[in-house]
Amino acid sequence: TPKGIMVHSTGANNPHLKRYVGPDDGKLGKNVYGNHWNQARPDGRQVCVHAFIGRLVDGNIATYQTLPWNYRAWHAGGSANNTHVSFEICEDDLTDSVYFNAVYREAVELCVYLCHKFGLDPENIVDHSEGYKLGIASNHRDVMHWFLRHGKSMDMLRSEVLDGLGLGRFYRVQVGAFRDKVNADKMLAEVKMAGFKGAFVKFE
Repeated sequence: TPKGIMVHSTGANNPHLKRYVGPDDGKLGKNVYGNHWNQARPDGRQVCVHAFIGRLVDGNIATYQTLPWNYRAWHAGGSANNTHVSFEICEDDLTDSVYFNAVYREAVELCVYLCHKFGLDPENIVDHSEGYKLGIASNHRDVMHWFLRHGKSMDMLRSEVLDGLGLGRFYRVQVGAFRDKVNADKMLAEVKMAGFKGAFVKFE
């Protein structure tokens, strides 16, 4: 059962999905080298993520899922393999702001979808470099080496995912604290009569 999401980027100047996903479905384009990752031991390595974000042959940006979301992937080089859904964003030369903004937006939308599907807290979205600091992934720099060049951070991504889920941060107002539940319910009724329909009683 997924407990979080780990965001990766490929570390190579090739934004085309066909480099990592195959076979060609008519939208990807053909990988003439046959070295895509959607096969056993790509390039002789044991690696696999749940999805890739990148460019189709027509230039549009898309997400391709390469594993069932609830399968264990080999992506983190650590215990996050057991707990995190993973996806790779196909890097270009890291300078194209149009491409970056398009794949960043796609990444936010994918995270919103996954958080909704599995009931995940956006606070449990990390990139590979954060995973290393948490002791759940190997020592990689992605994705901050790329995001910061375009004025983005993982905190910003998590905030945008919160917004996408309709869970933006709120200021809360407490109107009372009571030892007797009868008194708490009485205050709740008064507050609701005053028009605050979202009021509730919380027992701590």
